[in-house]
This record gives sequence, structure tokens and C-alpha cells, in this order.
Amino acid sequence: MPRTNQHLQLPVQVRPTTQGHTDQVLISRLGLHIPPSLTYNGWERAGVQLSRILDSSAWCLGDWLVCGQQHYADRYVRAVDAAGLDYQTLRNYAWVARRFQLERRREQLSFQHHAEVASLDTEEQDRWLDRAEKGRWSRNELRRWLRGARLDKKVAADPTSLIPRVAVAPERVERWRAAAQRANAHLENWMVLILDRAAEDILRAEST
Repeated sequence: MPRTNQHLQLPVQVRPTTQGHTDQVLISRLGLHIPPSLTYNGWERAGVQLSRILDSSAWCLGDWLVCGQQHYADRYVRAVDAAGLDYQTLRNYAWVARRFQLERRREQLSFQHHAEVASLDTEEQDRWLDRAEKGRWSRNELRRWLRGARLDKKVAADPTSLIPRVAVAPERVERWRAAAQRANAHLENWMVLILDRAAEDILRAEST
């Protein structure tokens, strides 16, 4: 029996073809069908829309599993198998979905932003998401800030937990402190962020 390959149309308008039709980027189960006449702007918009679809799918799948667990406790695993979905991934989606009711989800932030703060209490979740939204942080930036905040708490509880002491001239420390204040961050937090960024840049350059 021949395999059918249905398509979902992305609403990306590109210039009309010579026959007067407008080409569209089409999504299929096997990938994208991209028209030869696609402009850069159309290609860029398609990427943004694909990102939103991917992000939305994580929320939707999480909500779907939560519903199944609540209403079909004896049968929902069978539905997961029938849909060909990975149960552990769905459980992770469902956990984040439970931590954020629909009205608390931030449209300007990704599912992964929410996942980064899901283990915190509600007040802390909102505080960090507010900061991420206002600062337009990427998921990785939010993760770095969270990591720095955790380090601050650890150092406050046990100052001896700092990693190796480094002899640094006082004027350099003052420069770093001024830069941290400019970034509205504690010195230790700021140093961790800068070191993380430097490490990511070096490792990324080595992998290309």
C-alpha cells in the first residue's frame, strides 16, 4: 500500500510564482518542502514559526499527558504507546505543565525557560521569569543566572566552598566589581556568568 505524506502549511508568504500562485513552506512528517522562490525574509519567518510550533508542542503534549493521567489512569499508557511517543519525555513535559497553569505561562518565553525554574516555588518562578522576560534572556542566560544565584547561596552558607583561590591585584578586583555593579549582579554571580560565556565560546569554536 503506497505511503501517503500529508502536509501542514506554514503561513509564510513569499513572492508569487510566474504562474501567479504563491509558494508556501510545507511541513510533512518527513521534513520541509521549501519552494525555490523563498526569500530570506520568508525563510527567517519560517524558522520563527517552526520554533513556536516546537515550543507549543511541548506544552500541548504535557497537557495531554496530564489529562490522560487524571481521567484515564488505567489506559493512558496504552495511548502513549499507540501514538508512538517517548514516555519519559512526555513525563518531563507533563511535570513542567503541572508546575505552570495555562494562565501563568509566558508567551514571550520558551517552554525550556519555564523548565529551568519549574523546581522553584511559585514566587521564585515568577520572579525569575519576570527577569528573563524583561532582559530578553535566552534559556542559557537564564540558566547561567540561576547557577550564579545558587552559587551565591552556597557561598553565603559556607564561604570555604569557593573553588581555588586566585591571587589577583586589587585594582583588577575593583574593575570586576564595577562591571558586576553595572550588570546589576553580585561579583561572584557576575564572575560565574563571564566564565561560563567564555567557556561556551571556546568549546563552540573547537567543535566547528
